[in-house]
Amino acid sequence: MRNAVLILSLFLFSIVGFAQGNKVVVVNGSGGSRLSVDGKDFMINGMNWDYFPIGTNYTYSLWTQSDAFIKDALDEEMGLLKNMGVNTIRVYTGIPKKWIEYIYTNFGIYTMLNHSFGRYGLTIDKVWTPNTDYANPATRTQLLNDAKQMVAEYKDTKGL
Repeated sequence: MRNAVLILSLFLFSIVGFAQGNKVVVVNGSGGSRLSVDGKDFMINGMNWDYFPIGTNYTYSLWTQSDAFIKDALDEEMGLLKNMGVNTIRVYTGIPKKWIEYIYTNFGIYTMLNHSFGRYGLTIDKVWTPNTDYANPATRTQLLNDAKQMVAEYKDTKGL
């Protein structure tokens, strides 16, 4: 099962990598593997990133706020990250394409999307399943469909 998840992850990342404007590939050679962006070696200096103002909790979403508020938050946060040398952030799905492109265009920071892939449970056939059974064919179908939908939704997103 672990191999199946790894293969699926690599497949999804390769689809997303080739869907964007930059050519992102993993180069394998005698010295090992390395990431290449537009023919140049690329070292990821990244971190997980999310935005929660003081006094909020897991139910808060930056992406439901006004564009002006989101822009101000991103300008402050991404400016700090850029000054720290961060060139890549990992965020959970839900970030709109326009903000991925805004982050890349204004700060040169790439975004990697992290689909939870059933980690916290999921709804299958309208029934909430708190513990994901990856051996269940219905679960696999649901997760693959969700991943394909995510790839289609974010296709051609600059900076992804």
